[in-house]
Amino acid sequence: MNRRNFINVTALAGSSLPFHRFALPARQERKTPVAYPDPAVEIIDPRFAKYKVGNAAVERLYTGARWAEGPVWFGDGCYLLFSDIPNNRILRWLEDTGEVSVFRRPSNYSNGNYRDRQGRLLTCEHDSRRVTRTEHDGAITVLIDRFQGKQLNAPNDLVVHADGAIWFTDPGYGIMSDYEGHKAPFELPANLYRLDPNSRQATVVAGDMDKPNGLCFSPDEKKLYVVDTGVPKHPGDPRPIRVYDVEDGARLKNGRLFANMSPGSSDGIRCDVDGNVWSAAGWAGEGFNGVHVFAPDGTLIGKIHLPETCANLCFGGAKRNRLFMAASQSLYSVYVDTQGVQMP
Repeated sequence: MNRRNFINVTALAGSSLPFHRFALPARQERKTPVAYPDPAVEIIDPRFAKYKVGNAAVERLYTGARWAEGPVWFGDGCYLLFSDIPNNRILRWLEDTGEVSVFRRPSNYSNGNYRDRQGRLLTCEHDSRRVTRTEHDGAITVLIDRFQGKQLNAPNDLVVHADGAIWFTDPGYGIMSDYEGHKAPFELPANLYRLDPNSRQATVVAGDMDKPNGLCFSPDEKKLYVVDTGVPKHPGDPRPIRVYDVEDGARLKNGRLFANMSPGSSDGIRCDVDGNVWSAAGWAGEGFNGVHVFAPDGTLIGKIHLPETCANLCFGGAKRNRLFMAASQSLYSVYVDTQGVQMP
């Protein structure tokens, strides 16, 4: 199949979005009631205690994906979108009913999703090797698919700065196999890019990572956290979440280790309003899989244990105090006593 010939099946991205015709069978998990407080939410450092809601439990909202990724909250429509990469679709979970339906199929093996400051959906597409924006009328705009005349690898995750610039990672997982895209040769290094909102020109802001993946800004946007999911080159090397100082909103300096996720790995990350970093965690078995929470100084202060490897997460709900977790085959959530900084 020619990667330049894709059929985009879209729906409107605003609150007026109608129910998609491809509704899925109800697959909301009914599990044994949990005795409060839920032991799945673990306090490791006393600083995490204030974020745990004593009478809130981890909920499994849906199962039936192959590899769930890229959750993004739409408060104006009371729904969550998330990617199911190998099934080549974006799913939508409705808060009011718990119904899950197909929002877009094919999705070009979409991975990370975010919203810009105008509330439009931004998507990293593995198979088409591009970053797109879904307009309010449902049309899709290609924001970038090439850099210096060469095809991007397979954009993975993205965030938006207050100035409107889009920062995205391009590790290339979508061209490394036929499972999450189509196998193809790399034309570019695995970089972290900034796409200027005015000139629409991209610049490499970091090229010192093996596989730059999830990323998020600190609440004041003076720091950028980036996960490197590359395989360590030497025994004992960290599996890092890195942090950089943001200079003039457009450049990075002083890259350094923020947290070591060994023996497992991180993937997606988000900050809360207090500057804590909430990191997906997986690939190290029971006791590790789920979400790890780090204080601004890099100390591990809490964990949310899940029975599956967690790939990505976001805050949402009416008060932005509900943590949604895309974990392997399932979507989970838990209420916490803080809010995410993702806007809008």
